[in-house]
Amino acid sequence: MVEVASVTDWLIDSDPALRWQVERDLLGAPEEVWAATRRRVASEGFGARLLALQDQDGQWAGGSFFPADFDFHGPEAADGAGQPWTATTWTLNSLREWGLDPSFLAGTAEKLDANSRWDYNGLPYWGGEVDCCINAYTLANGAWLGADVSSIAQWFLDHQMDEGGWNCEWVEGSRRSSFHSTLNALKGILSFEAATGGNADLSEARRGAEEYLLRRRLLHRQTTGELVAPWVTTFAYPFRWKYSALNAVDYFRAASLYSGAAPDPRVEEAINVIRSARREDGTWLQEARHPGRVWFEVDVQPGEPSKWLTFYGTRALAWWDEAREAAQAGSPATAASAREGSASAEF
Repeated sequence: MVEVASVTDWLIDSDPALRWQVERDLLGAPEEVWAATRRRVASEGFGARLLALQDQDGQWAGGSFFPADFDFHGPEAADGAGQPWTATTWTLNSLREWGLDPSFLAGTAEKLDANSRWDYNGLPYWGGEVDCCINAYTLANGAWLGADVSSIAQWFLDHQMDEGGWNCEWVEGSRRSSFHSTLNALKGILSFEAATGGNADLSEARRGAEEYLLRRRLLHRQTTGELVAPWVTTFAYPFRWKYSALNAVDYFRAASLYSGAAPDPRVEEAINVIRSARREDGTWLQEARHPGRVWFEVDVQPGEPSKWLTFYGTRALAWWDEAREAAQAGSPATAASAREGSASAEF
């Protein structure tokens, strides 16, 4: 059990990468407070440590998606070993999600354009790859760093499946959408839209992919109604590429705040999954760990209370409950939802 005056007291005693989000989204602190904490991401803790590990050529670990020393035929590539999380794309994902000001990476977009190539066929970094999850991360990271990733935005329009989603295995012949791939694509597209304004076609594609998940209530197979897999109710931070009810609800929260639309009622079952995982002390446990090489750990071991998961779980429930209360009262928005909406869609 977490023995503190309140869960927020426990959460606020965190690395700046988490603390500023707690201040903004849970405590409702003035912008000058959380913005000051956010600036510390570049000089303290997790963010500063990752910045210090950047290579001279703009990359991390010498590679785009895998480190330069990764052996695709060695034990690290074996089933269950877990891919490394140290290369450029994964590091940029973390820095962006932690709220690093991109000015601290000035020149990185140009360096990656000149020096980084994808493991698949040596394709140019900002041109994207064939994997839709990789393209989603690159779309979001490129928009954040000011790179021209418009061709990747078009890629998603060209590769959306009839069901509305995407699947990283399309290149192997799959024609069925994937929960994992679709959620990652949605997060990338929303980040791109928030940064650039997007376009009508991309917004329509995003809504179609949201509908793919909503028809399944974020949890179920459409054909049988069964839970799609145990991973959907298993919570782990960092989220990485993996789908979960918590990861999905976090996206739908951001999309709702970005558009100003009320939460879709079909999210409620996933909300209930999140609520049921909350312990009596108001925390959520780390339930798993995505295996693979990391620069350093940013959360606890499985079985321990996770500050990151507690933050995401608390924020998700607050968003849902406040929106429902506002709807019942006939109010267009609560003060909290309006506050959060001003800084939504940050992944």
